[in-house]
Amino acid sequence: MAPNLEDRNSVFEFVVRQGNGVKGLVDSGLSTVPEAFVQPPEERIDKENAIKYDLPPIDLSKLDGHGPDHDEVANQIVRAAETLGFFQVVNHGVPLHLLESLKVSAHEFFSLPPQRKAVYLADVSPSPLVKYGTSFIPEKEKALGWKDYILMQYTNDDEALQHWPQEIKEMLLEYLRSSIGMVKKLLQVSLGNLGVKPDDSMIDVLIGKKMLSMIFYPICPNPDLTLGVGRHSDIDTFTVLLQDEVGGLYVKMEQDTGYGKKGDWMHIPPTPNALVINVGDMLQILSNGKYKSAEHIVCTSSTNSRLSIPIFIMPRETAKIAPLPQVVEKDGIAVYREVVYVDYMNKVFANALDGKRPLDFAKISPA
Repeated sequence: MAPNLEDRNSVFEFVVRQGNGVKGLVDSGLSTVPEAFVQPPEERIDKENAIKYDLPPIDLSKLDGHGPDHDEVANQIVRAAETLGFFQVVNHGVPLHLLESLKVSAHEFFSLPPQRKAVYLADVSPSPLVKYGTSFIPEKEKALGWKDYILMQYTNDDEALQHWPQEIKEMLLEYLRSSIGMVKKLLQVSLGNLGVKPDDSMIDVLIGKKMLSMIFYPICPNPDLTLGVGRHSDIDTFTVLLQDEVGGLYVKMEQDTGYGKKGDWMHIPPTPNALVINVGDMLQILSNGKYKSAEHIVCTSSTNSRLSIPIFIMPRETAKIAPLPQVVEKDGIAVYREVVYVDYMNKVFANALDGKRPLDFAKISPA
């Protein structure tokens, strides 16, 4: 039965607890956004005046080898990590047919009847490795995010094949496998620029935990009132993102650059055959603030639903993350203290999204 759209508790029960999701709400028929999803004005952005990201994608095939092409691409990666914290890449090693198949499979998954998806709700999921839900932490949010998602933790192939949803598990595993080589190259470049030549054991620690998600943002009758995802930075090392053709990803400028001023919002438009890469909080800490894990949001659309499929590449839970000694020696002071990654994760997942506030947990207060 459809909820009473005037009653926040009724909407919450239908969308979150019963697992109908935002898609179920939209499918039940509605012409306005329920109050439970209306974001406070200070959380919304002026999309009309946002800057459009128009830098060409970085061609990662040029990292294979040495010489001026390699150096130029490495410099492009570093510049992007130091300024915006986001960039797009092509020739990344992930098969293009797989990217298209992933989008089709994601649409098919979210088109399943609600009861087929609700079996993965946190309270009833057959495995702690798989969670289906809506918004981020609905119980603690002032306004719910206009999205549904399926989130999968990767431990090993056997457990993924056993527990991940039948409809998408093979394809997601291939997506993960084919992305790891690219992530290792990005780490080698970004850490190399900091004066560190990472060995295999160091890289294994920094990419030791992996989570994949398929996120669906249904058509929204009042997109100016809602957000698909509120203001946040990613808490990982790197995020690899496949987005569809709809657009809606906006990034906040951390500093003045040639294409915008600090505080401006920039739209990251979909680019054919490209993946979006963004710097996570752990890389910002490791670099002592040199690299930026940019605050970003996802806006909704009144004309098209949107899909995104991120891979969150994180350190091992037991990893101790601190500014690299080589960087601290050069800077003369550490901006961040050492954190155990699982403590940082627990801090973030205990609260609603709040921009880059989680980094304050690791920041050293001036004496």
